[in-house]
Amino acid sequence: MRTQVGIIGAGPAGLLLSQLLHNQGIDSVVLEARGREYCEQRRRAGMLEQSTVDALRAAGAADRLDREGLLHHGIHLRFAGRDRHIDFPSRTGGKSVTVYGQTEIVKDLIAKRVDEGARLYFDTPVTAIEGIDSDAPRIRFVRDGVEQTLECDVIAGCDGFHGVARPALPAHVLKTFERVYPFAWLGILADVAPSTDDLIYAYSDRGFALHSMRSASVSRLYLQVEPDAKVEDWPDVRIWAELHERFAVPGWRLDEGPITDKSITPMRSFVAEPMSFGRLFLAGDAAHVVPPTGAKGLNLAMADVRVLADACVEWFGRGSRAGLDAYSDTCLRRVWRAEHFSYWMTTLLHVDPSAPEFDRRCRLAHLAYVADSEAAMTTLAENYVGYDWNGDD
Repeated sequence: MRTQVGIIGAGPAGLLLSQLLHNQGIDSVVLEARGREYCEQRRRAGMLEQSTVDALRAAGAADRLDREGLLHHGIHLRFAGRDRHIDFPSRTGGKSVTVYGQTEIVKDLIAKRVDEGARLYFDTPVTAIEGIDSDAPRIRFVRDGVEQTLECDVIAGCDGFHGVARPALPAHVLKTFERVYPFAWLGILADVAPSTDDLIYAYSDRGFALHSMRSASVSRLYLQVEPDAKVEDWPDVRIWAELHERFAVPGWRLDEGPITDKSITPMRSFVAEPMSFGRLFLAGDAAHVVPPTGAKGLNLAMADVRVLADACVEWFGRGSRAGLDAYSDTCLRRVWRAEHFSYWMTTLLHVDPSAPEFDRRCRLAHLAYVADSEAAMTTLAENYVGYDWNGDD
């Protein structure tokens, strides 16, 4: 099999890359180890920066997003009995964010790619990546029980943190940076209308809580829990009781509803450098992971493939490798900005059980500063909506 760009992984990054390349007349093949049903049901993030929405519109994959996405103009910062709404548009030149589940993005992109006759292969695990330092890289994969080879000009590793792409970089080249946090998130979906207009980020001595949403009738809520917590340790009644405690402010009520999904997410920061070597280019979780507090993971992945798609157009269309050669440095500027913001939000809003009382007092003082300072609120707002890191967003 032969293509110009071999894409490993049919998550939002791999699918968007395939669509962007197709729109520019560049051929690609997408190989995904999991089945289509798994990919379309996998629960992930749902907060989209304006640049991500714009990219999906440019790809022609935003019809349902534009109908069903929920536009948000800020967040509520809640702590010590206070609720401070931080307005985004007034502090960012009119920018906002949109709530639309990653699951729905994947469904939309798969449907579009299939309708357009893309070579998109599910249940097709990659077994090896070869020749990335040559002019003829290859991907070995298994389809219908038969090992096959995909010859290509460029390989895009969009296969996540546990994929095969990152380990294919030479060990003497690859450097990794990581921080593991001493807590996790318990996330739920509940069939109840959101109890808030914008997201609520709540700090309390009991731990962090987040009130988000998936639609006008489905709420998405999170609780900080121990890193070794088990879903079975958290029956519905305990979850709702804890959410009430952590969100409590005078005059506000949290509405309850049937919980339809529960999951626990560990909290980690991770960056791999460089994000490319030879003809292999990493994107999304294959190269970097952020704790979900700053809502950056999905947006970083989509930004990576926008850069990669432009670089491929430059190479295949004009014969210049400048964009491909600069890919890692270009992406890492945004990645490290988002890593810091996510780290800052996480450490600001979570309780570290091993920290001394001094740290707790400093955290409360910092939260009060963010809630009372126009400069601090602007810093939070411009990073949340997507910092204009290169003057082109």
